[in-house]
Amino acid sequence: MKIILNENTDLSFNMAAEEYMMKNFDDDVFMLWRASRSVLIGKNQNSLEEINYDYVKENNIPVIRRLSGGGTVFCDLGNTNFAFIVSDTKSFSDFKKFTTPILEVLQELGVDAEFSGRNDLTIEGKKFSGNAQYKYKNRLLHHGTLLFSSDISDLSKAINPKKVKYESKGIDSVKSRVTNISSHLQSDIDIMDFSKMINEHIKNTADNAEFYEFTKEDIEMITKIKEERFDAWEWNYGNSPKYSLTQAKKFPGGIVEISFEIKNGKIDKLKFYGDFFSKLNVIDIENALFNANHNEETIIEMLNDFNLDDYFKNISPEEIASLFF
Repeated sequence: MKIILNENTDLSFNMAAEEYMMKNFDDDVFMLWRASRSVLIGKNQNSLEEINYDYVKENNIPVIRRLSGGGTVFCDLGNTNFAFIVSDTKSFSDFKKFTTPILEVLQELGVDAEFSGRNDLTIEGKKFSGNAQYKYKNRLLHHGTLLFSSDISDLSKAINPKKVKYESKGIDSVKSRVTNISSHLQSDIDIMDFSKMINEHIKNTADNAEFYEFTKEDIEMITKIKEERFDAWEWNYGNSPKYSLTQAKKFPGGIVEISFEIKNGKIDKLKFYGDFFSKLNVIDIENALFNANHNEETIIEMLNDFNLDDYFKNISPEEIASLFF
């Protein structure tokens, strides 16, 4: 087994690294990784339904979709994540097998942690790890998060969406009570010490285990996957399931209500309503935005092609665009 020593804290790079090793390595792999503040959503989720859009936008928090299913994860440098990649598809859905080494390390530290439910690890009934899996040909990826000293308040602000109803066929996250591992430790260690302990445990228990660092060629290939998939709006937002949204806001120029659907990340069935004043027919705006990417910058740019005051008196392009999110 190769134990990957990876210090990159870019979430999209680390997702790309997992995909790269799935498809290009023959050896079994174990990798710990951390990411600076970011949100990681499951393959089958609606991105906007899972996040507090305004908070994520204001704080420049990236939202990245992974290849596996499951729920939403908030990442920061107080959160370490682990990944096993093995040539053993018979272990698909065997979450307990891959989380056992983590539990063994915690037991060495005097923490009474246990496997719980479908895919979680808990301490005193509070979740500190969620896990997911992905299969590619004869390769299986099992990865999970480990909350060690994360900013729990930041987590709750980023992944609790506002009370706007997205009618979606995506898979919602189950919001659970969470805890940090560090709150239950009897000794004073930091996340780097904890990560080292896990790596050493894998080294001592896995067959033919050796440490490995990405080569220049590895990094070039990983960066290519990162740029083409995990940095792309089409993957992270456009790949959300079909959903619809109805929302109304009061502006200085009047109330504007919007109703639309999103299919394959593009705007469909758009209608404006309200008591705003309009010299020209808003159907021009509806037609222009049909099939546009559901992306705030794109919508504002397209609205700026119009003299918007002729359609929404005393309402700005930015205010109209805000209705879409």
